Amino acid sequence: MSASFHASLAVDKSVPRPCRLCGTELRRRFADLGMSPLCESFLTATQCDRMEPYFPLRAMVCEQCHLVQLAEYVAPSEIFSDYAYFSSYSPSWVAHAKAYCTAITKRLGLGPESEIVEIASNDGYLLQHFLALGIPALGIEPAANVAAVAIRKGIDTRIDFFGTRLARTLVADGRQADLIIGNNVLAQVPDLNDFTAGLAILLKPDGVVTLEFPHLQRLISETQFDTIYHEHFSYFSLLTIERLAARHDLKIIDVEALPTHGGSLRVYLARASSVRPQESAVSKLLHEERRFGLERMETYSAFAARIRRTKRDLLALLIGLRNSGKSICAYGAPGKGNTLLNYCGIGPDFLDFTVDRNPHKHGRFTPGMHIPILPVSAIDAARPDFVLILPWNLQAEITRQMRHIAGWGGRFIVPIPTPRIVEPEDIR
Repeated sequence: MSASFHASLAVDKSVPRPCRLCGTELRRRFADLGMSPLCESFLTATQCDRMEPYFPLRAMVCEQCHLVQLAEYVAPSEIFSDYAYFSSYSPSWVAHAKAYCTAITKRLGLGPESEIVEIASNDGYLLQHFLALGIPALGIEPAANVAAVAIRKGIDTRIDFFGTRLARTLVADGRQADLIIGNNVLAQVPDLNDFTAGLAILLKPDGVVTLEFPHLQRLISETQFDTIYHEHFSYFSLLTIERLAARHDLKIIDVEALPTHGGSLRVYLARASSVRPQESAVSKLLHEERRFGLERMETYSAFAARIRRTKRDLLALLIGLRNSGKSICAYGAPGKGNTLLNYCGIGPDFLDFTVDRNPHKHGRFTPGMHIPILPVSAIDAARPDFVLILPWNLQAEITRQMRHIAGWGGRFIVPIPTPRIVEPEDIR
């Protein structure tokens, strides 16, 4: 097959649209995962017997600013007004949040007079730790069902979407923030410039913003294609964050690499006029991203072939196990898991069921593939030969929790970055 044919595959023929960061017309395709339902739209048995909406799951990359992005096929108000994801059901994520609160309080010298705002505060998994430290905090959460849990914990929570409109309202009410927190929310924002402008409005002159998001470099290097789904509109490198911040008179002052979500960044922002200096970690990571190739289009165009290889390898593994009479279930019903299942076509013919710690998902079915979701105890009852870990980023937590499956000869399957079988005795 000629090189010119390969190159033509990367040019998108769909309706042109502008980059949501810089406005350049998008022409280059990063990943095409076919048609897929919304990954957090879990179904009742009745809904499984009705027509289910599917949307293109096609990621593009901007040739100017290199932001990887999806089209906004569904408005955030339809996705996040009633949401099935509750952060507190992951003990490791709650522990991560607690460690952050302790560290940032010490770093910024926060106290009872400080103003903290968390955007997409979910069920209060993070702000509860500031409450315990005696530091007032405001949560902003658009999903009313999730926000209600935080409110019951005594956390001041406003049910709304964040942007310039809300930022101006809060400032008019006399609230400006010493610290603004945005953990895994930036990817879910269709209007990046309005959101970032809102951060600049709400931030005190010497305040700090911290944003956490999965790192695009790790997504590419480890073929984490399942982290692409409709609820995540954008995928970031530090290079794109630097460009986004500069458009709104903000600057990066520090960055940390985190193990969460398969490899994330925590970026610290301040006003461009702030006296806060830039730490050496920033220039070091920017240099690393350039060396990796995040400013070269060929880095992005090579990704699609690796996705297809992972799909073939995972299906070959599952087909071989099923054909030899092995039973398989899954652990977890995360958004990334539903991208994986739908792209690979893995349904009840492969997986007898999946389990999840979140009781809001029990008795429902995964979108698209319609795999039943049961409590975690179902694994002990069924004693499957293999457990496919869908939230592979929580592999250590899940395998420690479920290592007792070795008692009946059970083993784990981890699908990303390379499909592989993990023996319970190998868990440390």
